[in-house]
Amino acid sequence: MVPICNEKDYLPMTSRLFLSIAATSALIASAAAHAGDPDGRLQAKLLVTGVLPDGGVSSASGPAAGALAGSNTSGSDQYVPTVALEYFFAPNFSVETICCVTNHSVKGKGNLAGAKLVKDYLILPATVTAKYHFTGLGEMKPYVGAGPAWFVSLGDKPGADAVALGLTNVDISNTFGAALQAGIDIAVNDSGLSFTFDAKRYFVRPKASFFTADGTRVLQTKHDLDPWVISAGVAYRFY
Repeated sequence: MVPICNEKDYLPMTSRLFLSIAATSALIASAAAHAGDPDGRLQAKLLVTGVLPDGGVSSASGPAAGALAGSNTSGSDQYVPTVALEYFFAPNFSVETICCVTNHSVKGKGNLAGAKLVKDYLILPATVTAKYHFTGLGEMKPYVGAGPAWFVSLGDKPGADAVALGLTNVDISNTFGAALQAGIDIAVNDSGLSFTFDAKRYFVRPKASFFTADGTRVLQTKHDLDPWVISAGVAYRFY
C-alpha cells in the first residue's frame, strides 16, 4: 500500500523542499563569491520546471473496469521550483540529480470527460542521469543524458466524482522507470555562471488501485504517465 500524505504531512514536506532550494541558492551565492570556475567539478542549478504528464490508461482490470469503455484519463500539468546538483568526472562527462515534488490531479476523457478521478497525487521523481557534454562550442555547452528514475508516490486521494461512485480510497504505486535528457548551458561570464535550459522525457507506468469503503478493490488501472519535464534557470559551476 502506498502511504497517504495528509495536509499536516505535506506542509513539512513542502517546507523541506523550499529549505533545500534556499540552501542551494545560498550555495550558489557562496560559490559565486569565493570559487566560481567554468571548469569546476561541481555545478548547482536553480530552476523553474514544468511537469507535463500524459496519464492515459493503458490497461484496466476489476469489476468496475467496464466503466472505462470509450474513456481515458489525463494528468494535470504542474509548475514548480527545482534544484539540481551535478558532478563532473571529466569535461565531457557528469552525473546529475534533481529535487522537486509535484502535485497532480487526474481527470477523465471521452465518456468520462471532466470527471475528477484523483486529486493531490504527490510525486517525488528521484532521478539520476549520466550526461555527455559537447565541448569546443564557446559559450554554448549542449548536452544529452539518460538514467534511471524512481517515482515515489507521497500521497493520493480520490477525486470528487470517484467518491460519488463509492470509491473512497486510491493507492498509486511507486514506479521505476527511465529518463532521457537534452539541454544546454550558456555561459554568462568566466566565473562559472550560466543560463540553463533542460528537457527530460520520462517513461514511467504506475498503477492506480481504487477501493470501496469496505476495502474491496474494484478497479486497477495502469497509466502511461510519461511526463515531459521542461526546466529553465541559472547554474553556477565551481571548485
